[in-house]
Parts: sequence; C-alpha cells; structure tokens
Amino acid sequence: MPRKSAGLPATLIPSLFVVIWATGFVTARLVAPHAEPLAFVAVRVVVTALVLAAISAANGVRWPKLDGWRNALIAGVLMQGFYVAGVFWSVHRGLPAGIAALVGSLQPLLTAAIAGPLLGERVAGRRWAGIGAGFLGAGLVLAPKLGAVDASGIPPVALAVCLAAMVAMTLGTLWQKRTAGGTDLLANATIQFTGASLLMLPMAALFGDWHADLGWSLGLGFAWSVLGNSVAGILLLMALIRRGAVAGVASLLFLVPPVSALMAYAMFGEALSPIQIAGMAVAAAGVALASRG
Repeated sequence: MPRKSAGLPATLIPSLFVVIWATGFVTARLVAPHAEPLAFVAVRVVVTALVLAAISAANGVRWPKLDGWRNALIAGVLMQGFYVAGVFWSVHRGLPAGIAALVGSLQPLLTAAIAGPLLGERVAGRRWAGIGAGFLGAGLVLAPKLGAVDASGIPPVALAVCLAAMVAMTLGTLWQKRTAGGTDLLANATIQFTGASLLMLPMAALFGDWHADLGWSLGLGFAWSVLGNSVAGILLLMALIRRGAVAGVASLLFLVPPVSALMAYAMFGEALSPIQIAGMAVAAAGVALASRG
C-alpha cells in the first residue's frame, strides 16, 4: 500500500507545503553569497538522496518494479534537477528574483492548460477563475519588486532558462500524477533525488565552481534545504498530487510569493506595501476558489 504522509491530517498538508516551499526563496537568499548554485544544488540532491535512502531502509519500504524506477527517475530529473538548477542558475546569472518568482507563478496556468490533453483532467470554470485570481494576487505581491527592474537589464538567456525550468517542473508534476499512483512515497522520493543526482553531478562538474565560504549561514541554509525544502517538501508535494487534481495542487504555488514576502519581512526587515498586502488577500482567495472540492 502507498505510504501516507507521516500521519498528518489531510487539512494540514496544503498549508504546511506552502510554508515549506516558500522557505526555499529565503534559503536561496541566505546561501547565495556563500556558494555557487550548480555545486550547491548538486550536493543538496546527493545528500537528500542518501537521507531518504536511509529513512526508506529504516522503514522497510517496498521498492517499485523497473517501470516505477524509470518513471520516478524521469520525475526527479525534471522536478528536482532541471527546475531547481534552472532557477538557481538564472538568478545567479542576473535574473531578478522578482522576475523569477513571477515566471514560477505561470506554472499553475500551464498546468491547467495541459492537464486535459495529458491526463484527461477537466478544469472547470470555477478553477480557471481561481487560477486567474491567484496569478493576479501573486503579481500584486511582486509588483513593487518588478517596478524597480529595468527591462533592458534582464538577461535574455537567464530568462529563457528560468522559463524552461518552469516548464520542466510542470511536466514533472504531470508525469508524477500520471505514473506514480501506486508507488510508496518514500521510495518514489528517494528515486527522484537519485535521478536528480545523476543529472546534477556531471552538470556541476562541467559548469560549476566548487568553491564555498564555509560558515553558519551556509551550514544552516544547507541543512534546511535538505531536511525541509527537499525531504519534507517533496513528500508533501507528492502526497498532494496523489490526493487531488494537479491544476488545484499547482494553484497552491500562488501562495508562495505572499508567504515568502512575509518571511522576508520578519527575517530581513523588507517592507510590505499596501498593494502587496492586498495581493496576499487576492492570492489566498484565488487559491481557495481553485482548490475547492
């Protein structure tokens, strides 16, 4: 039988997922001055795969057959490899974080658009309305940061890579929904990060810089990146995908910019404008509408 999400009440899973996923942006800001992105992501996915393998062994998980391994490896390359590396690389190459977050907010729209042809999942008008409201709210939260960006200074290659990363995450989510319905969550997550490791190690070796400034910021950021963002985050995401329609699950990502903004306000003293607060309310209403039922 598929493993349940650590006994968590089903109503808590979406909220916990959003909070954990939003910490990824705070973690990236914390470690960015201390490590090159491709090397950081490579070490992160390798250590995460080892941690998940140890947890899986301790829990005696049932590993899938060959097809299950293949499907999980593909999902891991897309979701944990291309997506994470693409976003980190784009920001490192000069793409403003606000633009990267806005590109990420396009994922629910793309997911809803292709869920029908790929999964036979009908996206109702109510869900489309919620997705539209969620995108508007996320845009309002990011508006002050976007207003400070000179469009002529946006690196086109970095923007293209970020868009490709968003597409990879969308395809990985849909692939996960289509192929992993009966696979143990721990086993699936372990194989996913193994696939990401097979991608990231040679990529970092060819294009990365392995120099790092060791210290508390990098150590704490790396520990949370592995245990929080990677281990807990991916298990919660897979549980959500298994439980619900992918368009509704993807709409939760509209709440990531508002929650990240609140975290930045609390941790780094970043101001919150009235338009951002209004955007948080609009995004929350859109997600509630898109996720209903």
